[in-house]
Amino acid sequence: MESASDTGDSGANKKKQVTTIGDFELKKKLGKGATGEVFLARQISLDRLVAVKTLSKELAKKEDAVARFLREARSMDKLDHANIVKFYAADSYKGIHYVAIEYVNGKSVQDWLDKLKQFSIGDAVHIAMVAAAALKHAHDQNMVHRDVKPDNILLTAKGVVKVADFGLVKTLDEDVALTQNDTGLGTPLYMAPEQAVSARTVDQRSDIYSLGATLYHMLTGALPYSSKTAVELILAKERGVFEAARRMRPEIPERLDLMIDKMLAKDPKHRYKSCSEVVRDLASVGVHNAAISFVDDAEPISVGGEVSSELRRTSPVMGITMDSAAPTPGGRQMPSAEEVAEETVDSSQTWYVQYRDSEGQTVVKKMPTQRVLKLLKAGKLTSKARAKVSATGYYLPLGEFAEFGETIQKTLERDPTDIRHDDLKSVYKKARQEQKQQGGWSSVTDRARSLVGNGVAIACLLAIGILLLLTAMFGRVLFDYLGQVVTDMMN
Repeated sequence: MESASDTGDSGANKKKQVTTIGDFELKKKLGKGATGEVFLARQISLDRLVAVKTLSKELAKKEDAVARFLREARSMDKLDHANIVKFYAADSYKGIHYVAIEYVNGKSVQDWLDKLKQFSIGDAVHIAMVAAAALKHAHDQNMVHRDVKPDNILLTAKGVVKVADFGLVKTLDEDVALTQNDTGLGTPLYMAPEQAVSARTVDQRSDIYSLGATLYHMLTGALPYSSKTAVELILAKERGVFEAARRMRPEIPERLDLMIDKMLAKDPKHRYKSCSEVVRDLASVGVHNAAISFVDDAEPISVGGEVSSELRRTSPVMGITMDSAAPTPGGRQMPSAEEVAEETVDSSQTWYVQYRDSEGQTVVKKMPTQRVLKLLKAGKLTSKARAKVSATGYYLPLGEFAEFGETIQKTLERDPTDIRHDDLKSVYKKARQEQKQQGGWSSVTDRARSLVGNGVAIACLLAIGILLLLTAMFGRVLFDYLGQVVTDMMN
């Protein structure tokens, strides 16, 4: 199928060739992918511009693929959110299977990244917050995107965030193909590791992982994981080790860096449980821009529904670009995020705090806000402590609450080795427990690893082995020598 084009002689004799699909008059081709083509079209009955996506001829030959394409496309009708590309129609016309959706006059986040390389922290958090709100709406309708990435997050000419491609390609219930070549790397770059095993069993936490990878890319200009092949990429994700965003860009706030780590946790159980939690925590950092700075005449951030009320509750600076040097209309200097957080601390709030005591035992105590702050300043609580505001719900690191973020940040700046020592101690303790079950020589390696790092421990063990061998060799020589002396004396 071809898009509309001009044919014939030039000038007045030029005739326009028009291709129509049902109620849609195709104007021009916007793009082409493995699953089909995208056209700019005019909906004749309503006289409006739309985008029409068609299924490729190869997939159109598969009845099950066509059925799922149309069924899942129609399910998009459940989505009604300002930051999700709108669905208009899904049908077949003379063997051509298509969907009509909102036409977004703008560029994708990927297009902007290609141009700018990375975004300001305020812009990146703005986009991630709005995208998370859109995903939350879809998750409430039992729909998982499964292909969140910069290409599928659009920015209109007014800077409004629009999440695209819900329920089309990635709802065909097909596992992602992983081959030993570069084919199909677009999705694995951002997808959660469990999605490589089965795209059918993923849930909202997989979308949160992909959004975390997208946020990482927007902030650093790089991906948390990259490789020459999809298989190598997935194996790297399963190991779960990547360069911290803050190490690549030191001005990233510590709390934001921890949130990215949580979004990108290799085990879904360790990620955020919902996108509303993501929106809440991103807003609580207080660094998001009110509007996208690199789009001329961009509109202020706009999020509807439940997430909007949650966002306003947790972010007193909502709708304000966090620039402490910018004066307010009354001439007063705008307060910093830290000052706002300090003013809004509720000293009467009681917290359920989970932490390890001096004996290494996990305990839970109820404490008021001021008590928690006092223990943090005294070093009796570290950033590894977790808390929640009610007996139900999930524990989150203290640093993810606005009440404690600044205090923890100062603690980390004062003694950055504390958390590293605490992390290593917990890792080694677990390793020792596992090795003790094996018995024998492992107790020696346990002691070595408790004193030094793994690499040094191995070197120490090798040195000990060589020393023992040398002792055995020279001990035997000494024994033979003494024996010969005794024999000579007796003779």
